[in-house]
Amino acid sequence: MCWRCPRISTKLPINLTDLLRQRTVEGERIKYKAGWNPDSIIRTVCAFANDFENLGGGYVVIGQDCDANGQPVFPPVGLADNLLDKIQQELLAACQLIQPLYFPVLSIEEVEGRKLIVLWAPGGQNRPYKAPEAVTANKKTWRYYIRRYSSTVEAKGETEQELLSLAARVPFDDRYNQSARIDDLSKPLMQAFLQEVGSTLAQDAPGLSVEALARQMNVAGGPTESPWPKNVGLLFFNETPERFFPGVQIDVVWFPEGAGGDRFEEKIFKGPLARMTREALSYIQRNFLRETVIKHPDRAEATRVWNFPYAAIEEALVNAVYHRSYE
Repeated sequence: MCWRCPRISTKLPINLTDLLRQRTVEGERIKYKAGWNPDSIIRTVCAFANDFENLGGGYVVIGQDCDANGQPVFPPVGLADNLLDKIQQELLAACQLIQPLYFPVLSIEEVEGRKLIVLWAPGGQNRPYKAPEAVTANKKTWRYYIRRYSSTVEAKGETEQELLSLAARVPFDDRYNQSARIDDLSKPLMQAFLQEVGSTLAQDAPGLSVEALARQMNVAGGPTESPWPKNVGLLFFNETPERFFPGVQIDVVWFPEGAGGDRFEEKIFKGPLARMTREALSYIQRNFLRETVIKHPDRAEATRVWNFPYAAIEEALVNAVYHRSYE
């Protein structure tokens, strides 16, 4: 993302007016700042990244004042055009102090002729995060911060221990893919899967939206205004998962002269994980599995021998696909 470009560039997942008026996002997930204050803003960004209550992170609106009840005051104070570039540069430097690294999405907006900087800080995938008490101090002390209702507070005692327990890393397949959209999930593929496994959800699936179905199948999540598919959903329910995970394919290579031979035959399979696995198994079965029948003079039963037992091939291929690190 280009943080230094002061043009208007909407990157928010919701309508700005709805955000400011708190129609879509609850007030505890929005922090209004009349001006640029790097110390408190970075602490709040850190708290939203920790997403202690699993609400989906939050938003920091810089250049927007609020009253004693936390309601935005219009028209907004706004930010001078000649400050936008300076704030973005300082913000970039300040965010680099968050451990582990975390960068919110920045969007420059205009409301009633005034410029605002809106930071969208979704819950991070590498919690817990900590930030300096004061990014402007020469000697920095890092603390863990969380949101308590509408305030940013330091996590202490049992709260800190509970936050640290989030350090158990979220498995790759269960992480939100923030470079994809809910529409990248294929409803026909999800419905076909439900039919195949005999799920009762298959009966309700036609009447559900892609998002609702994906959430019920636990292949999507995130806040209401910005749902994201999970990696497992994209691997199984997207026609071209290699767009998100380069190298997601199965290469079946046959060496007719043995592993040390100069000749080989290669077939590449792509597509949803389950489909390409089935196609690769079927291809191997059709082209490379051979049965030899040996008859015996002393008995009626013949001995049947396969060059490769299909059950062993199936187990090996499925394990190779399942245990692969798509990361």
